[in-house]
Amino acid sequence: MMRLLAASLLAALIGLPVPLLAQERPLALVDEAQSDGTWTSFRAQLLAAVERRDLETVLSMIQPDVRNGSDAPHGIEEFRVQWHLNGGDTPFWRELAKALELGSAWLTIDGRPRELCAPYLLAKWPRDLDPFHTGLISARDAPVRAGPSERAQTIATAAFVLVPVADWEVNDSDAALARKWVKVRFRGRDGYLAEEHMRSPIEHAACFAKTDAGWRLTVFGPAGRD
Repeated sequence: MMRLLAASLLAALIGLPVPLLAQERPLALVDEAQSDGTWTSFRAQLLAAVERRDLETVLSMIQPDVRNGSDAPHGIEEFRVQWHLNGGDTPFWRELAKALELGSAWLTIDGRPRELCAPYLLAKWPRDLDPFHTGLISARDAPVRAGPSERAQTIATAAFVLVPVADWEVNDSDAALARKWVKVRFRGRDGYLAEEHMRSPIEHAACFAKTDAGWRLTVFGPAGRD
């Protein structure tokens, strides 16, 4: 998968990586454009189009000169190619829906006019935290377990808290299950969260601008995590 946001978004998030914090910290969920009815209407329409896999409608909601990476041409045709929208299976639908469901916040990228980016943690990430080794518990009352299994003891529950991450991809203790877990340090001990309950600022993100034609998606993709 392309890393079209890597340089600009990481530059916007942090300077140099720093050591992990010894303790977790909150990062409250926000949607900075929720009072703008044009945004909430656009977001609802986009999510509905994504849910029904309505490619024509989704493409009409993308800026004609959408950014596709520093080494790629701008425009919808290149966007279609990069996301394999001309046929076949693509993670586009799943990843865009996930990004849109986790708030939004304003962000200025590469000196451009500010854009509204989802998920919100992209713009709100603390500059003193290394995004490769820190993650957000991105669900309400997410269970932190003693081991990588649904059967493991729940040692705590948490919501919208930044925590140090020791391993982003841990196999379930039951080898027959494909489920993945994230190993974190929480309240002074090791714990495991289901992969879907954790989020990094360098995963898929979407940014939008309000144009004369209405809201339009201006860039979408992962910053990448090695």
